Amino acid sequence: MTSDFSAKEIEAGRRLFAGSWDFSRACPDLDSLPPMKGIEIAFAGRSNVGKSSLINALTGRKALARTSHTPGRTQELIFFAGPAARTSADPLTLVDMPGYGYAAASKTKVKAWTALIHAFLAGRANLARVYLLVDARHGLKPVDDTVMRTLDKAAVNYQLVLTKADQVKASELEARIAATNVALAKHPAAFPEVLATSARSGAGMPELRAAIARLCAERAGT
Repeated sequence: MTSDFSAKEIEAGRRLFAGSWDFSRACPDLDSLPPMKGIEIAFAGRSNVGKSSLINALTGRKALARTSHTPGRTQELIFFAGPAARTSADPLTLVDMPGYGYAAASKTKVKAWTALIHAFLAGRANLARVYLLVDARHGLKPVDDTVMRTLDKAAVNYQLVLTKADQVKASELEARIAATNVALAKHPAAFPEVLATSARSGAGMPELRAAIARLCAERAGT
């Protein structure tokens, strides 16, 4: 269901996220973005897809990222700094991106969010990968395809992560993963494998941590 990782890679992922993670800054516009240094990993997805819950599960912090049942609450780029940021020449930063596809938001606000996201994606040279979150219960939607085309155009490497996988029957999840893989073949910047996760049960989290650790090692040339 998920990528194959060695025990060594699983352990590397565990160690990468074992330390304390802290809120770094919230950026409502490009002028407030931090200097580009180290490695950034961003999380994108439709409103209420579970980005904040996944970041909390990934880092082992219950309230690092604020979660809400109200769609569209995250309206800024939220940066989180890990322990490597204090000890490594290549610090790792997680970025929680504003959710998209929230129909109740004003057109002006949606336009502002969209402009910020597109500018961020196109202009961050240290952005190693975007993890695009998709609700496993519903699969890809047209708005996801629009974002994927934006990522393709910006030549930003991205990988799809199915969230809330514990709320889907195993047979349905397999079908969802297969359908998603078929869709990915049409997108040149997409990583060809899907990760299935559950922030609630912890399923798939070791693999997601390992994937990020592998990516960091590749960027560092180790």
